[in-house]
Amino acid sequence: MDLFQLETFLAVAEERSFSRAAARLHRTQPAVSQAISKLEGELGEVLFERSSRDGTLTDAGQVLREYALKLLNLRTEASGALAELRELHSGKLQLAANEYTCLYLLPLLDEFRRQHPRIKVAVQRSLASRITDEVLLHSVEIGVLSFRPDDTQVKSTVVYRDEIVLVVNPRHALASEDHVSIRQLGTQTFVAHNIASPQRQKVIQAFRKYKTPLQIGVELPSIEAIKRFVEMGNGVALVPGLTVRKELANGDLVRVQVKELQTERKLRLVYRRHASLSHAALAFLRIVERYSATQGEPYSFLPERG
Repeated sequence: MDLFQLETFLAVAEERSFSRAAARLHRTQPAVSQAISKLEGELGEVLFERSSRDGTLTDAGQVLREYALKLLNLRTEASGALAELRELHSGKLQLAANEYTCLYLLPLLDEFRRQHPRIKVAVQRSLASRITDEVLLHSVEIGVLSFRPDDTQVKSTVVYRDEIVLVVNPRHALASEDHVSIRQLGTQTFVAHNIASPQRQKVIQAFRKYKTPLQIGVELPSIEAIKRFVEMGNGVALVPGLTVRKELANGDLVRVQVKELQTERKLRLVYRRHASLSHAALAFLRIVERYSATQGEPYSFLPERG
């Protein structure tokens, strides 16, 4: 039993004539009769009263008519739902980011929502080390990372260039210095994130390279907490520049240049290399590309070879 057979069955039932049903379906009357006979054979039921010439339904035909209408209506609904997805009148954009990389997403999501207000947006907070797995497990379609993933099953595109900056309270002794050396930081107490990361390892290695002690006196669970604690006058911190733009502009924190710690961070969008992305995800990537072209640095859209 297929949908064409059901369409033919309903046409005969509604037109109450095999010949009129054939004309409506633009088929020959023998083709319509054959389709009905095949359907009756598959179901093991007679659907039309053979003694009647007006297409009167049998009891079995009456039952099938109800279900045939439901099935064909579902097909129409499914086609409409798919059309809405294509036209971005419905759907969902699922992303994964951590506390830091989510800040990159905000202006892009603002633009996305302006253009596609009917698409639901869900950003899942995840540890950076788990985002690649979540993408591959189909938990999300696109993730944001601050390092290049090793897995060849994912594709990555560089979308933002950031750097690690040293920030201090405006009343701190280093606040008046334009530049300091890494060795001058050996006596400072650092406030750091309590989750290990590739970037933290680079900082540790830099201090070792210059034979300078790295005194981490306080570890906190979020960048927001680190910023607030340093603002209160507690130590110094190395944080991504993107996370302190507002505080530096307002004068709540002061940036101090450290030549030996000028480390660039590239933010990347990652997604399954051979996946068929949803219409919503493809629309988001188009917005990211256009946004980078309009804004310029530090935004970009540079697919990486893998």
